[in-house]
Amino acid sequence: MSQPTAQPLTGRLIFEKGTRESRCIEPPALDVPEIDLAEALDGAVRAEPPALAAVTEVDIARHYEHLASANFGVDTGFYPLGSCTMKYNAKVAEQACRLPGFAGAHPYQPEETAQGVLELMAGLADALAEVAGFPAVTLAPAAGAHGELTALMCFRAYHAANGDPRRRVIIPDSAHGTNPATVAMCGYEVTTVPSDARGGVDMDALRATLDTDVAALMLTNPNTLGLFDENILAITEAVHAVGALAYCDGANLNAILGKSRPGDMGFDALHINLHKTFGTPHGGGGPGAGPVCVTDALAPYLPGPLVERRDDGTFGLTWPERSIGRVRSFLGNVGVLVRAYAYIRALGGDGLAAVSEQAVLSANYLKERLRGAYELPYDRTCMHEFVLSGRRLRKEHGVRTLDVAKRLLDYGIHPPTVYFPLIVEEAIMIEPTETEGLETLDRFAEVMLRIAEEAAENPDLLHEAPLTTPVRRLDEARAVKQPDLAWRPDA
Repeated sequence: MSQPTAQPLTGRLIFEKGTRESRCIEPPALDVPEIDLAEALDGAVRAEPPALAAVTEVDIARHYEHLASANFGVDTGFYPLGSCTMKYNAKVAEQACRLPGFAGAHPYQPEETAQGVLELMAGLADALAEVAGFPAVTLAPAAGAHGELTALMCFRAYHAANGDPRRRVIIPDSAHGTNPATVAMCGYEVTTVPSDARGGVDMDALRATLDTDVAALMLTNPNTLGLFDENILAITEAVHAVGALAYCDGANLNAILGKSRPGDMGFDALHINLHKTFGTPHGGGGPGAGPVCVTDALAPYLPGPLVERRDDGTFGLTWPERSIGRVRSFLGNVGVLVRAYAYIRALGGDGLAAVSEQAVLSANYLKERLRGAYELPYDRTCMHEFVLSGRRLRKEHGVRTLDVAKRLLDYGIHPPTVYFPLIVEEAIMIEPTETEGLETLDRFAEVMLRIAEEAAENPDLLHEAPLTTPVRRLDEARAVKQPDLAWRPDA
């Protein structure tokens, strides 16, 4: 395999370009009287003029085009992230959300003028309910973690209404980090249960901690090891036996579309990350959506408003009887919801099932190709993702998982999730998704195998990686604790 080649550096910042005489536009002469700004603002003026860039329009255009070309995304390269499902976003969904009736809708316009938007949201809720196996859905939550919070708030309201407030929530040791944070935000205490040798919940440990003080179990299935819990029905039955509720973190729903439904597994609530499963853009600080599906018993506590179908065939808004209130302004991030609806309608039921089939096949293919060069902690058929360990590379060659991740950048591949789940030493969590072809999967496998060879032949190479990116390896701890977010002309 050919070695990676050096990439051009980003060069100077926009503030450092241009000359004093450079202008983007030349405004016309003022036709109003001049005033003394210092006097008008009672002396509250800058001591020095702002350090604005003095550049031409072509300089600006080239600057931002260059920055855009330096970005890495699902449209430019492979993202085998693991845990967060970074898959190609179908452009038909992008076109749909830009239709004037959706893009131009205003949250304050009368219901009778927004029937198309309301009908779409009702249709999306129906589709998600069918996929997940639940009768009631709210589309309001703005992200997966927000969906977790919404569901646990409904749980808390349910227990309070029954005169049975509880204290603890059980979480497996392989859980997503947002789960314990959500538990704490809802005023509960976290109780952790370990995984068994097969990578599922340890049933003896679970039963030992279940009592009438437990409000809920939060479980991801398939879990963060990429494994479907073989005891899922026994787990939810045991939880319900003590009057607790079972919550499914829907982060990995992409693995089971059209194959199994969390509602049929005995869960009482589920959040769905639309970006992970239904092809919407992956947040990054922007608009997201984390709809929550619940059972009939929890439906009265859902946040409002909800879209309802009226007897006359029109659509309107309604509030559940014992609603926990609003969790999001208006009806959520509608543009994201339109994308998810378009994705679902474009694929249909058979297409959604094919998504999971391809995702699971791709993950197992890569697992088998890489199992010799990297340790495989749980030697089972995986679902849409799997976890390797770089422990042997560290012990034999002094190369850590972080070094492998950094070296992948030199080959133009975004690194997978590393050091998670925490129960796997030197974890490498890989998820190829269903949208990548065999050629991409083979190239990734070959690169990973080559990096394992480099670890044995020249470990210092990996310690120095990345070698070809515009910015070399950063001090990540310092970057988190002492971020430098502003440019200063005198720096």
